[in-house]
Parts: sequence; structure tokens; C-alpha cells
Amino acid sequence: MRVFLAGATGVIGRRLVPLLVGRGHSVTGFVRRDADADWLRSLGAKAVGGDVFDADGVRRAVALAAPDGVMHQLTDLKSGNRQANSEMRVTGTRHLVDAALAAGVRRVVAQSIAWAYEAGPVPATEDVPLDLGSSGSRLRTVQGVAALEAAVREAPEWVVLRYGLLYGPGTWYARGGLMADAAARGELAADGGVSSFVHVDDAAGAAADALAWPAGFVNVCDDVPAPGREWVPAFGRAVGVVAEPVISDGERQGWARGASNEYARKSLNWAPAWPSWREGFAAL
Repeated sequence: MRVFLAGATGVIGRRLVPLLVGRGHSVTGFVRRDADADWLRSLGAKAVGGDVFDADGVRRAVALAAPDGVMHQLTDLKSGNRQANSEMRVTGTRHLVDAALAAGVRRVVAQSIAWAYEAGPVPATEDVPLDLGSSGSRLRTVQGVAALEAAVREAPEWVVLRYGLLYGPGTWYARGGLMADAAARGELAADGGVSSFVHVDDAAGAAADALAWPAGFVNVCDDVPAPGREWVPAFGRAVGVVAEPVISDGERQGWARGASNEYARKSLNWAPAWPSWREGFAAL
């Protein structure tokens, strides 16, 4: 396929480009810097410059690439500004989907998250509604996710990848990452709230596979949803935090339920190379 990749130099994109090229796809990465364009070309990909917040520029870039599929791996997470990332989901996705539709692109694959589901007693499957009844900062996050997913569903063929918490080199959950700093300050909640993780390499592999998956939502996470009282101490040790966190016996919030990867495993034959955060954290 001819693939237009927005977010080609992000933490997933940098792993995804060589995967796609290695599988024989023709990749055009959407970049803002000349150095990033040079890096893409060194891998055998093409590059086109622009800013995702410039609707006309995005439209021109996609038309020039004439892709069979558009892949959305855009985030704005370097500074930890969740509001900026939500704006990327809303406005950036809108511009990208509009450009894809104008160019006659049939397939759009996009990055979403697996912790925006409504409250429930067990890890969420893909048919669980998004938590649009929440409030505050969580509601703003969920609204951004809902806008992204609604836009992507306008494509004739679409796959929304609902990633678990990304960990591994270059992510927040890595040595020197944002959450390693939070762990050192004792700010990660070692409580009953359940999270699902996915190694960044597994996330990139799922994105490459998704070019051939049937339309729908897919939870992309490992096999072991876990409460903070289990994963927070293990993560702290893995990133060199000396002090053990204070373990709380408090109950979880209803939405902090993790996500199930059963659909990806049974229906799509996808399995994470890192099936558990336990082994993955130990290798950080």
C-alpha cells in the first residue's frame, strides 16, 4: 500500500516506519523539520512537510502523496500537556480525515486510548461506551477521544487502535520519562485503580498489522491488567526509584478498570511480544 503516516517521527512512528517499509509499503511521512525528512529518506520512505493544524496544508500534503491509506499516530505529549494533546485529537484528526476523504482515501487507521471507557467491574471490551458522563479533566480527555473516533469513522474503511498505557524507550513510562519522575516524587497512586499497558514496540506492530484488519475498534494492550498497588512498585524499581511507594487499600474508581485484548487475540490473531508489563518493566 501507499501509506501516508502522520506522526512519523513520534515514539510509535519511529518504530512504525521501518516496519512498514520492511513489509513493502510505500511510506510518506508528514513532518515539520528538514532533519526529520532526511531521517525518513534514509529509511527508504518519502517525506512531505507541513503542520497538522493547517487544514489546507494537510489537504495538499495528502493529495500529493496519493495514498491508499492514511495512518494517524499524532500526539502532543512531550510536555505532559493533556489539553494540547486533546486539541491534537480534535483539530488535527479533523484536518487529517478531511484531507483523506478529499483525496479519495478508503482506509484510515488511528491511535486512540483504552482508558476512556465507562465504569464497570471487569476490564473493558471494545463494545463498552466511552465515559462521556464523567467530569473535569477526565471528561475533556474523553471528549477529545470521542471526537477523534467519530471523525475516523467517516472513512469507508477504518480501524481505531485503543492503546493501553505506552511504556518503553521514548515514552512517559521509561527511565528518565515523565512517570519515572512522578514515581521518584511518590506521586503515582499505588492503589486499586486498574491499568492496562502495552510496550511501544507492540503498539507499532499492531499499527502495521491494522492496515489489513477489518473495520472496528481494537484494544491494543498486554494480557495483564493490574491495580496500581501491583504495577507501581515494580515500575519504580525498574526505573531506579529507591523508596518504595505507600500502598493504599482504597477501592478503585469505577472507570479505572483496564481493558481486555481478547478480541485482538482471538479474532485478529494478534499477540503482544511483551505479554505482561512485569517482564516489560524489568527490561527497561
